[in-house]
Amino acid sequence: MAAEKSRQSPGEERVSIPDSLPILPSGDAVIYPYMLFPFVTTAPEWVRAVDASVTTENKMVGLFALKDPDQGPTPENLHRIGTIAVIARMLRLPNGAVQILIQGLSRIRLLEVTDREPYLKGRVERAEEQEEQSVELEALTRNAVGLFQKAISLAPNLSEELGEAVAVLPNGGAQADFIASHINLSLAERQAILEALNVTERLRMLTGFLNRELEILELGSKIQSEVKGEMDKTQRDYYLRQQLKAIQRELGEEDEQAAETHELRERIEKAGMPPEARKEADRELERMSKMPSAAAEYSVIRSYLESLITMPWSVMTEDRLDVAEAEKILDEDHYGLRKPKDRILEYLAVRKLKPDMKGPILCFAGPPGTGKTSLGQSIARALGRKFVRISLGGVHDEADIRGHRRTYIGAMPGRIIQGLRRAESCNPVFMLDEIDKMGQDFRGDPAAALLEVLDPQQNNTFLDHYLDVPFDLSKVLFITTANVIYTIPPALLDRMEVLELPGYTEPEKMEIAHRYLVPRQLAEHGLSAETLVIADDAIKGIIRHYTREAGLRNLEREIGSVCRKVAREIVRGKAETIHVSEKDLHTYLGPIRFRSEVAETSDEIGLVTGLSVTGAGGEVLFVEVLAVPGKGGFTLTGQLGDVMKESAQAAMTYIRSRAQPLGLTPAALQKLDVHIHVPAGAVPKDGPSAGVTMTTALVSALTKRPVRRDVAMTGEVTLRGKVLPVGGVRDKVLAAHRAGIRTVILPADNEKDIEDIPIHVRNDLRFVFVNHMDQVLNEALSPEVAKEKIELVAA
Repeated sequence: MAAEKSRQSPGEERVSIPDSLPILPSGDAVIYPYMLFPFVTTAPEWVRAVDASVTTENKMVGLFALKDPDQGPTPENLHRIGTIAVIARMLRLPNGAVQILIQGLSRIRLLEVTDREPYLKGRVERAEEQEEQSVELEALTRNAVGLFQKAISLAPNLSEELGEAVAVLPNGGAQADFIASHINLSLAERQAILEALNVTERLRMLTGFLNRELEILELGSKIQSEVKGEMDKTQRDYYLRQQLKAIQRELGEEDEQAAETHELRERIEKAGMPPEARKEADRELERMSKMPSAAAEYSVIRSYLESLITMPWSVMTEDRLDVAEAEKILDEDHYGLRKPKDRILEYLAVRKLKPDMKGPILCFAGPPGTGKTSLGQSIARALGRKFVRISLGGVHDEADIRGHRRTYIGAMPGRIIQGLRRAESCNPVFMLDEIDKMGQDFRGDPAAALLEVLDPQQNNTFLDHYLDVPFDLSKVLFITTANVIYTIPPALLDRMEVLELPGYTEPEKMEIAHRYLVPRQLAEHGLSAETLVIADDAIKGIIRHYTREAGLRNLEREIGSVCRKVAREIVRGKAETIHVSEKDLHTYLGPIRFRSEVAETSDEIGLVTGLSVTGAGGEVLFVEVLAVPGKGGFTLTGQLGDVMKESAQAAMTYIRSRAQPLGLTPAALQKLDVHIHVPAGAVPKDGPSAGVTMTTALVSALTKRPVRRDVAMTGEVTLRGKVLPVGGVRDKVLAAHRAGIRTVILPADNEKDIEDIPIHVRNDLRFVFVNHMDQVLNEALSPEVAKEKIELVAA
């Protein structure tokens, strides 16, 4: 029985522990047995727990520390080992708070939380301590007491009476708890002491903590004596800095600020900066080393130096100058696009002969979905360079290009410098996407800032406002993309070599679908070439009847739609392999959306098929004219732009001047109201190329001669009837071909542009080149006069 008592703390046999107790979280404090601890709380649930405890005979509560003091006192956040304590005194404060003095009694284990309301209540049991008398235990106890008494002599905040108190405690377990409650330990370390039920292990753990505390106290005493003579008693900050330096010297460490300065200096040495940038970096580093790290300017300079150091001043990738290999890569990634591919291969050839040549500035212009952005990535792969892309769509702040000056809070480099830093190379392929969609406002014009970036004669000294030192952009291969070029400022357009990426023809779309689109969509939808077979006539049907575009995005979208519906059928177990032909398209994609043949209707009076170019490629444009009895009025509708309205007025004037050869009389014209309408009234339209179309429609309406249904035309007309050349001929002809037109009337000066049209399209169409409106009318108007012709009589 005596041996059993020796394994327990004194008085534990007198403590009867109830099965269930109110639980009080002790936050970041760990309470040991026989330790007095003041506890103040205003939380209603803890006040209720205290009230419930003091009404009982034993007045006991369970105290458990929190695993994470920053989290709430939830049951999951409580340690499992705690202390049972008795409330020795309680005081209610005027603000509703409760102040209690509690004394720890014994270690307990929390088995489970039984109640959460109105306060935490749990089922507990005694955590039995293991204390077997041995020589090792006696030695550990004496050593711990000796170390603690030595720590008391060095620590000014520990009373000497504590050394006498620890010596009279009856056993090693109680002495270990007493010492742990008075030395500087972390929450985790205090909890570890509490959870050490084996007294020998507890003392061994405590000895390690005491030795560490003694080292700190002895070092602090040494530091105190070293800096005492240097300290200015009126400047406490200076004293603390000196203490920190002395601590770092003892640890063999450098001053943190000095170490950071040394590290930055080494990185500046290795950055390979040009002389001007190196001079600026050294100057800023010298400034930073002389100011305290707490200064606001310190972090600004630190960020600036990081930006300078991480720039790829002399880091570049080695170009792959094998022209044949580059051509193979370009052909693997894209079908067609011969002009831009040839231009890149020419650049490679010249680069091989002249390694120090400057990078070209290319502009890929074409409708959406024609592969401009992906071609840039393919070029980077062919050259073996890094690829950087930034979108300029909607950019309207000059600082986006040049960066902000460092005087502004939150200043940063512009997007050009940031892109190069991400690329970690000074010669990447740099794509400026959507350059035709930039804006401008009171913050500046980003297009003006790009003038320096995209000028090979100037960009070797590009100056970003944030870096404020020149950076060489001449090794960068800049590629810009645009849907239309007329919105690009002329000065900026002049600096770029424009390469047109026109719309794809039907055979080209078929080939691209087979090579790229179908395999990609099959992979994205978890299908294979064995589970889904899309026939050629199905792809052709999608191109003709479900899409009308110059690019490929809608075609790929419709193929993806077919894949999704097929995947659904396969999952339902309807079939293992599905073949999709043209007759199945209605099932998968719904009714036909576009008719490929506009020539299936009859010849009509006052309705002419024109051709136009938009950001989405070539389009067929219909012009309608009606002449009704009136007073010589002239109306234009269809949201027409100023240039298009002027073309209509010029056409009307031309007709009046040619009234007699056309079989009209001026008096009759005075009694007719003419209305010109261009359908799709919600879409803005402008440009001079509809002049020929509107003139033909006017003549048809006034003379009642029908217009041939299979003819489309484009061209600008003058007051004297001359037909002038226009742009976008390739896209317009492709649009006519898609719409089923068989004859295309073009200005004679545009005959040279026919070479850009694919040979199979040329073979399907008949081209008529004209210089004058008389030729247009002879070709487009049917010789027969409609039966319902109204005789035009003189006034």
